[in-house]
Amino acid sequence: MLLRGAMAVLLLALTGCDRFDPPSDRPATALEFPEPDRPVADIISNQFSNEDARDERNEAQVVMDVANIESGMTVADIGAGEGYYTVRLATRVGEDGRVLAQDIDREALQRLGQRIDRERLENISIKLGQPDDPQLPVDSFDRIFLVHMYHEVTEPYAFLWRLWPALNEQGQIIVVDVDRPVNRHGIPPALLFCEFDAIGFELVEFIERPDIRGYIARFTRGDARTEPGAIKVCSNGGSDG
Repeated sequence: MLLRGAMAVLLLALTGCDRFDPPSDRPATALEFPEPDRPVADIISNQFSNEDARDERNEAQVVMDVANIESGMTVADIGAGEGYYTVRLATRVGEDGRVLAQDIDREALQRLGQRIDRERLENISIKLGQPDDPQLPVDSFDRIFLVHMYHEVTEPYAFLWRLWPALNEQGQIIVVDVDRPVNRHGIPPALLFCEFDAIGFELVEFIERPDIRGYIARFTRGDARTEPGAIKVCSNGGSDG
């Protein structure tokens, strides 16, 4: 009887283990935020395309003009990669401006650091970020650029929530991306708008630009940032779900 009782306890314990949720591979710092109800694109390159080809389309100049980048501004380039925007932003903001280049790839930042030294760009600093946290200083930036990278952010709600404090009072987030499914390295505008709105950002302007093979969206902070537990997850169609 004792043996039978012990076996019954062991069997109950084993069947109980099946009810436990598997351990999450999400970072602990993101667990208070919802997961996106959509795919997340794999990071396939630190360089969106050849810089000469992008310059032939006048991409950076078009985007900086839309973003109203002026001398003396403080700008962040998130997902800076090989620095296509970083070095051009540094020239536009001039000696009195500052550019922070951020990426989650240490090797990419090392290569960018070498480029900065080679081109003697003294108004650029570099910083390693985290997938769910850009780790930017508070109340610091006139513009934050997310160029062809937002669809690769694995924790978009945590990421945007923590991006909010980095903007100064008149600051804006500039998103450059492509209108196509996330798993094809783009993001439909309606879905983009929904995810930013879920945090409390407001859309200022949206422009389709076939000449740069994408679109440009500008966002500012709204009246209040949504608490993590109150964030409504957006469906792939761009509506709350």
